[in-house]
Amino acid sequence: MTQKSDNPADPFKKALAEATRVMADDPDLGVSYSVDPPGMSDDAVRLPQISRRMTRDEVLLARGTADAYALRRKYHDAATHSRYQPQGEMARDLYEAMETARCEAVGARTMPGTAGNIDSMIGAEAARKGYADITNAADAPLARAAGYLIRHLATGRVLPAGAQNVMELWRGFIEEQAGDTLDNLEETLTDQSAFARFARQVIRDLGYGDQLGDDPDMEDEEQDDQSTQSDEEEDQPESTGDDQDQSSEESEASPEQSQDDTQEAAEAQVSMDDLADMEMSDEAELPEGDAPMEPPPPPPHSQADPNYDVFTTDFDEEIRAEDLAEAAELERLRAYLDQQLEPLKGAVSRLANKLQRRLQAQQNRSWEFDREEGILDAGRLARVVANPTTPLSFKVEKDTEFRDTVVTLLLDNSGSMRGRPISIAAICADVLARTLERCQVKVEILGFTTRAWKGGQSRERWLGEGRAQQPGRLNDLRHIIYKQADAPWRRVRPNLGLMMKEGLLKENIDGEALEWAHRRLVARHEARKILMVISDGAPVDDSTLSVNPANYLEKHLRDVIAMVEKRKLVELIAIGIGHDVTRYYDRAVTITDVEQLAGAMTEQLAGLFDSDPRARARVMGIRRAS
Repeated sequence: MTQKSDNPADPFKKALAEATRVMADDPDLGVSYSVDPPGMSDDAVRLPQISRRMTRDEVLLARGTADAYALRRKYHDAATHSRYQPQGEMARDLYEAMETARCEAVGARTMPGTAGNIDSMIGAEAARKGYADITNAADAPLARAAGYLIRHLATGRVLPAGAQNVMELWRGFIEEQAGDTLDNLEETLTDQSAFARFARQVIRDLGYGDQLGDDPDMEDEEQDDQSTQSDEEEDQPESTGDDQDQSSEESEASPEQSQDDTQEAAEAQVSMDDLADMEMSDEAELPEGDAPMEPPPPPPHSQADPNYDVFTTDFDEEIRAEDLAEAAELERLRAYLDQQLEPLKGAVSRLANKLQRRLQAQQNRSWEFDREEGILDAGRLARVVANPTTPLSFKVEKDTEFRDTVVTLLLDNSGSMRGRPISIAAICADVLARTLERCQVKVEILGFTTRAWKGGQSRERWLGEGRAQQPGRLNDLRHIIYKQADAPWRRVRPNLGLMMKEGLLKENIDGEALEWAHRRLVARHEARKILMVISDGAPVDDSTLSVNPANYLEKHLRDVIAMVEKRKLVELIAIGIGHDVTRYYDRAVTITDVEQLAGAMTEQLAGLFDSDPRARARVMGIRRAS
């Protein structure tokens, strides 16, 4: 029996997915929802995420995107599109925009309900890009304007405000240059090949004919002509007797002429042989330093393990938290985080104050005793009273050296952290960052996950290119920068709320994330560098592990840890939430309850900062606790 979902958006998502498959006439079409930009591949579409609140804007955007992709799949043929596609960038953009408009217009005629949904999608995009505020045609995208105009002429619908503005800015120019061609729109709309020729003519009218490349229809005509010519040659009669007589006369030329021709041919052959010998001699005598240089091999994907493979890095991203959500949404998510963890704040703050006192105690002034001058040491006056010949003792106050330090918190943003673990991790990072900043210790907060479940665009490319054996890491990485080390905490405080965003937490590839954080730390100028990893278990990525050895990601994580600890440029510690990470990290502790995280973080950092080596050993001695 299927367990009923507690997410009120799930029934709508399921219904929309089924409607998309029916509209696209493809029952096997995969439909997913993600915070990533929408997209479509050969066998799947990715729609905008719908939150539990199911706001009107979210629903309309998802429906409009789903309808647009379904119509594209139903009325678009990729082979025809590719055959007529121009070569130049601007021409390609115009061609693509007009083809998209054609599919949506044909769909609007057969399924009128799609038109309003797609209007909502177009309006949301235009609002996001600020199209309504553009006043100069040069600032408006011509390709978008051409697509909007095709859709408007084909459907007669008024576009949303921003899109209408962009279209009107360019409409006069387009109609002036391509008005005669646009009159043929109705005749070509339902025939993709005819429409492709129509679109190429519009592009030529607009002045981008030099970007079109060869005309595929002309190439077909040339091939037909060559085929006809070949057939005619096969049908020609055999050579006549007169032709044979002429050949005989040529072969019976004078002996002197034949001898001269033979001598010239021999001399030519000798010259060619000499030239070849000279070239070979030059190659043989070419100094080693002047030898043609081969291109250097590409750098390995991992400094820790040169054999660690990655199928493609084209879809990986290193992105700031504020670029993954609007400022208003970050503020809302941050408020939700604060409200959810209000009962825990007191305990965490007390631990943070304890850490602050321990850090500041090391920055207090100390004394140097038995000096010949300075402040009289009253504690040693008893010796002078007992023996007046004993010299007076003085003391001098001095500052304790406190090494310039930076701390990086690397947070696991995988799906298994969803719920209370990620909330606790976020609030602890928050309090710890503020505490360390008060102690003049710079803090960087990073997160790691993947952009998609089950491989994303990397897997789609792998499937399209023939499913190579053991392709290596097969997913799109997402490395998130919540706070840079030099950024003041007050400016980036809302960023940690992003961890509450639905759909953000996916899979975890720990080795590459750890290597990324290590590279960032090593590049810093501080004298002391500390990297704390907070994770809830081993690296897991179904897409990668399904086509590589089962320990592929785990081995790489171990190799990266070994590299970091061997180089000793960074002090590495780890905290495992509910899972034993001591089997990977030498300096680690495992906690069984997420509410212990604040105490564990505090003790671990306090131990690192303790000036007494025995105290540090006592704190770090818990790393092997079961």
